[in-house]
Amino acid sequence: MQERTIQGLEDLPAAAAALLAYAGERRKFVLSGEIGAGKTTLIQQICNQLGVTEPVTSPTFALVNVYQGEIAGQPIPVHHLDLYRLRNYEEALDIGIEDYLYDEHYCLIEWPEIVEELLPPEVVRIKLEILPDSGRKMLFL
Repeated sequence: MQERTIQGLEDLPAAAAALLAYAGERRKFVLSGEIGAGKTTLIQQICNQLGVTEPVTSPTFALVNVYQGEIAGQPIPVHHLDLYRLRNYEEALDIGIEDYLYDEHYCLIEWPEIVEELLPPEVVRIKLEILPDSGRKMLFL
């Protein structure tokens, strides 16, 4: 486990780099935290670290966004899922959640609670908490 405190947006690139270093070869990430905790903002920085140059936005209504990244000159897809609007586990299966969880590509999931039982054991868990001073506490598990 690692813990980081983020006081402002200027701290996010280093936090995203630290998270990817912590993850090592793991490519599945789930982000938990209340609305406004910064899940999408952190994902934007992770995508930036993965070479994504296009705008990264929350897929709240689309459920899944796919971005093109690059590592060591090699193109890589990065999947970004937001499961907030799903009502049940079956809806997650309908969008093909298992394909995203068990392929070799990066997958960043906001609001993963509905698919907890499907998550691979090696998933990187990130918990974001809003601090009283408006900073954020980030735990990597």
